[in-house]
Amino acid sequence: MAFDIDDATEPAAVTMEWLVLGAAYFLLILFLIGVFDLFLSLYGLLVTGNFTDPNAVVELLDSVLLLLIIVEVHRTLLAYAKGKPVLRIVVSAAIIAIARRAINFRLEDYDTGQETVLAALAIAVLVLALAFGYYLLDGVEVPDRPEL
Repeated sequence: MAFDIDDATEPAAVTMEWLVLGAAYFLLILFLIGVFDLFLSLYGLLVTGNFTDPNAVVELLDSVLLLLIIVEVHRTLLAYAKGKPVLRIVVSAAIIAIARRAINFRLEDYDTGQETVLAALAIAVLVLALAFGYYLLDGVEVPDRPEL
């Protein structure tokens, strides 16, 4: 009887598929909790009258972007489980994450002006690089590379 590598790796592959699906359902639960929390936060802002406070609105927007990141990671897991391309989804999740960081950018988080400028430039470079990468991925169809 010869050793067949496919037979030996099959249980690990099946287990990984189930774990990926489990993680996808876990993210779905986190998303539902996040949406509920978002509505509670919005209600709290409306009741207290703080809906005009820019910091409170940015915190609310931060929650929305975090929920979008959860959605993108969920989409990535589902696409991976189905054997579909994931690269565009991952890049779009990264764009949302960097946008979230840019929106939460605070000058007081840095000790010196040089650190502040360096952090702002780093965020700008990341946004531009990811946007350019997404543009390239969106315009390219490679028949032999389904992951693109």
